[in-house]
Amino acid sequence: MFRRKLTALDYHNPAGFNCRDETEFRNFIVWLEDQKIRHYKIEDRGNLRNIHSSDWPKFFEKYLRDVNCPFKIQDRQEAIDWLLGLAVRLEYGDNAEKYKDLVPDNTKNADNAAKNAEPLINLDVNNPDFKAGVMALANLLQIQRHDDYLVMLKAIRILVQERLTQDAVAKANQTKEGLPVALDKHILGFDTGDAVLNEAAQILRLLHIEELRELQTKINEAIVAVQAIIADPKTDHRLGKVGSCAPDRPHEKPEP
Repeated sequence: MFRRKLTALDYHNPAGFNCRDETEFRNFIVWLEDQKIRHYKIEDRGNLRNIHSSDWPKFFEKYLRDVNCPFKIQDRQEAIDWLLGLAVRLEYGDNAEKYKDLVPDNTKNADNAAKNAEPLINLDVNNPDFKAGVMALANLLQIQRHDDYLVMLKAIRILVQERLTQDAVAKANQTKEGLPVALDKHILGFDTGDAVLNEAAQILRLLHIEELRELQTKINEAIVAVQAIIADPKTDHRLGKVGSCAPDRPHEKPEP
């Protein structure tokens, strides 16, 4: 629970600090006072430095009172956390110029996350080499051309992520194992007069239904992809029109 503050104070073992070890705890308090807090004058730190004395707990209790710590010696973890907070504040006060221009890690992570979320944002879409490369990829992957090369590149990225990754290729190469179907439970709807032909017709109908399901799945995927492009705020909406494709009807005069 103290790791972040100990790291900020350059403690030699922030990950392995054990406040329950009496010797380590007392040495830590001496280090904290000598190096960070420095509430006592050097000549007044003797009692606190005498960590092997049986009276050390009394000296530590007095130290807590002198620095105005609200916790008692029995509340060891709370007292340590409070002293660490005091040390951090004092460390910052002594080195305010050093730390004032630092950027918090969470801000850096947010900036990096934003850049990673949109890796295409800094590309020069007017570069001839960029246009030639996108067009070559689009032709190779048989992707529909678009006036906006950035839109084409996004389509290429989507196709590569969904179809050409190792997992996608492995999944595509897997043989589909069908489930056994009882043909007598499926009504054909007509009779050819031949039992063998009836069975063949039932099989063809089931295969046709499976193909229709796959087609519907592909249609749904295409709709989702188109919606993702349309929802992009950088898309040029002047290239398309929302609503009916029928021509506008002339205004009708109201009947008298």
